[in-house]
Amino acid sequence: METIFTNARIVLGDQVIDGSLHLKDGRIAGIDTGASSCASARDMEGDYLIPGLVELHTDHLETHYTPRPKVFWNPIAAVCAHDAQIATSGITTVFDALRVGLDDEAGVTSTDMRRLADAIENGVERGRLRADHFIHLRCEVSAPNCIEGFEAFAGDRRVKLASLMDHSPGQRQFVSLEAYAIYYKGKNKMSDAEFNDFCERRMAQAARYSEANRMAVAESARAQGIMLASHDDATIAHVEEAAELGTRVAEFPTTMEAARASHEKGMAVLMGAPNVVRGGSHSGNISARDLASAGVLDILSSDYIPFSLIQAAFFLGDVVEEVSLPQAVAMVTRNPAAAAGLDDRGEIAIGKNADLVRVRVEEHIPIVRRVWRQGERVA
Repeated sequence: METIFTNARIVLGDQVIDGSLHLKDGRIAGIDTGASSCASARDMEGDYLIPGLVELHTDHLETHYTPRPKVFWNPIAAVCAHDAQIATSGITTVFDALRVGLDDEAGVTSTDMRRLADAIENGVERGRLRADHFIHLRCEVSAPNCIEGFEAFAGDRRVKLASLMDHSPGQRQFVSLEAYAIYYKGKNKMSDAEFNDFCERRMAQAARYSEANRMAVAESARAQGIMLASHDDATIAHVEEAAELGTRVAEFPTTMEAARASHEKGMAVLMGAPNVVRGGSHSGNISARDLASAGVLDILSSDYIPFSLIQAAFFLGDVVEEVSLPQAVAMVTRNPAAAAGLDDRGEIAIGKNADLVRVRVEEHIPIVRRVWRQGERVA
């Protein structure tokens, strides 16, 4: 099948052109400046055409599976609802983050995570899903059941990424115990006494399990060909450790020092799109805008708000002088695709997948008007 889009502002890897795009058999077959003379060409009315967004880390699926405390939704319905929101946010490739290593306050179990993974696979097999779905295992190495949870995904071909994280108090994301208290007391509705007991238990578990679990997960991931990501690195020592493990993505570094060191080690530095939009981290850590200005920000992730990904890309191109729109769009398309080894997507270029988003900017907000995956409209 052949399709032509014309009168579009096409965001390429290094420039924006006014022109036409020719699609054939689900791939990009031609890029031309100026309007197309073909009578069947579809008029984009001057809207932007950008590559379909590639999301490496979204925690959003769980909000559909457990919309309220102790309320569990049908996992297939939850995946379909999540997928619809992902696609209408312009995301055509998504790595759904599922938790490995859970404490008693989590509200979900490893069985729930496996159930969601099975629902994703079911949706893919039956052609229900609009986006291309992979799995990202968020491995809480301080948890006693981390390895048990990780092994539940052994041999799962949809698992492509594993991040090694430690959310115990007093380090990495939560060096500030005050920030830790605000987050966890609010999230889990704890009293002061309950919070103190929680902290003591988490610190004791971290001392006992973190190092061994980190090494075991990293070794197993390498053996299975699963890409590794670090999480919340704060110091040079954290970055050195990540590099020794063969880490390819540095997720959410909390300091400029760690971000620069990760970048210099060849790791792709990933930060949250909500951080860009809000102007800072909710935990009080480094601003993603500062990393972008310093040239050490490579990838953005929607984290917990799917639409924030496209919003941040267009916003960053406006508010950070050192970043052009093509560079900002690359942070949500080409760069994450390259980091994940997906060389068939992430860029409007001849031969690439026709994963495309039609965008109109109104009042500084990108409005997603159409989404195509491999040339077929999905939103």
